[in-house]
Amino acid sequence: MDGGGNSTENSGTVGVQIQLCRRLPDFLQSVKLKYVKLGYHYLVSNLITLCLVPIMLIIIIEASQKNPDDIRQLWLHLQYNLVSVIICSAFFVFGSTVYIMTRPRPVYLVDYSCYRAPENLKAPFHLFMERSRLTGDFDESSLEFQRKILVRSGLGNDTYVPEAMHLIPPQPSMQSAREEAQQVMFGVLDNLFANTNVKPKDIGILVVNCSLFNPTPSLSAMIVNKYKLRGNILSFNLGGMGCSAGVIAVDLAKDLLQVHRKTYAVVVSTENITQNWYFGNKKSMLIPNCLFRVGGSAVLLSNKSADRRRAKYKLVHVVRTHKGADDKAFRCVYQEQDDARKIGVSLSKDLMAIAGGALKTNITTLGPLVLPVSEQLLFFSTLILRTLFKMKMRPYIPNFNLAFDHFCIHAGGRAVIDELEKNLQLLPVHVEASRMTLHRFGNTSSSSIWYELAYTEAKGRMRRGHRVWQIAFGSGFKCNSVVWEALQNVKPSCNGPWEDCIDSYPVNCIS
Repeated sequence: MDGGGNSTENSGTVGVQIQLCRRLPDFLQSVKLKYVKLGYHYLVSNLITLCLVPIMLIIIIEASQKNPDDIRQLWLHLQYNLVSVIICSAFFVFGSTVYIMTRPRPVYLVDYSCYRAPENLKAPFHLFMERSRLTGDFDESSLEFQRKILVRSGLGNDTYVPEAMHLIPPQPSMQSAREEAQQVMFGVLDNLFANTNVKPKDIGILVVNCSLFNPTPSLSAMIVNKYKLRGNILSFNLGGMGCSAGVIAVDLAKDLLQVHRKTYAVVVSTENITQNWYFGNKKSMLIPNCLFRVGGSAVLLSNKSADRRRAKYKLVHVVRTHKGADDKAFRCVYQEQDDARKIGVSLSKDLMAIAGGALKTNITTLGPLVLPVSEQLLFFSTLILRTLFKMKMRPYIPNFNLAFDHFCIHAGGRAVIDELEKNLQLLPVHVEASRMTLHRFGNTSSSSIWYELAYTEAKGRMRRGHRVWQIAFGSGFKCNSVVWEALQNVKPSCNGPWEDCIDSYPVNCIS
């Protein structure tokens, strides 16, 4: 029996070796192709340097050999021609001054904070379905629809809904909506001020974005009143701009920091669920109930050169795309009343196709700003062959891994993340932060990209020089991108959103 066992083991080993030998040529070919691509990328990216350095060396050597006295004569001429030296120096100083005064001022991300709700606001699936059934507003078909959406959504059992939704029956009111907004905004701001040691009186610019809740006085006024911000603060309140409003708010703060010197800007991004829960039976309006959860973020930006040493990131690019001129894109995320006059947000079945079109437009603008020359040449050559010569070939998708080290894709839903992973040809690790954010916190609207960045930091993956691409989609329809560069090996801030659970992630959230 032992001999038979050894024979079987040996035959199995031989079989594995034969399989490896058969696959070895394919493996070697793939390895060769990989290094050919890398060689092409480095060659094209450094083509100018490779060409100019030898030429400059040749010119210097030739000049020193043939006319060694020319450089000495030029120095003597400048030494005795004081007027020419002064004029040249004046032009140089003037040009340098104009350049320094007109160039864009760097904008630094000093720190940011994300909201983590108390444990009593958690809404596991069974509790969500139980409370939905007890409201008496949903028929059996709607309840079953919500159950299926939850199962396929990518959300976990630890997401949060506001306190008013935990009551039986739910009690959405203006007061409870204000309380939700205050808990989120004041929570993230308290943590931000504590971590950065910045005084509220030092804030010169305040931008708040919340799409569906816009009370009077505004949310920005609530913050001014709470923290007694100074009277000449520039405050803005953005409403109705959807899940990509956080990037818009950063862009607005960036523009203001170009004008107002040596100041801080705070960007607060949140969404309010209390008054925007849908209590009807229209399927397209039930989806937001299943995906949107409590969350928010506060970001501290600075244009002070002294803050570079302690800042986490430097702002590199902001690219915004708006497809609102198209009627389908305009109505694909639409707040309206159903036949029973109940208000909710309706999601069109064309949403993913419209998002894909907006993404294509956005990356067409962003690509030339961030991609290496090698990728740009491949992209434009493919485009020319397809458009001018009518050749039937697939459009070339640039390798964004050469431009970015980390991706923060808006956690709008599992389908959104799947689509971008496929279209941008990303690896599972590139979308891990987005999937885990969706699982742990749900769709927190415009603040979701900050939970994703916090996840990357909590995992210890952010290194100095790394580039981060935050991309978000919003009603209207908009696709907005922001690119950051890490100025240090970034560590997670105190009291971060993942502080109590990062060791439990990643989890398998594919059902």
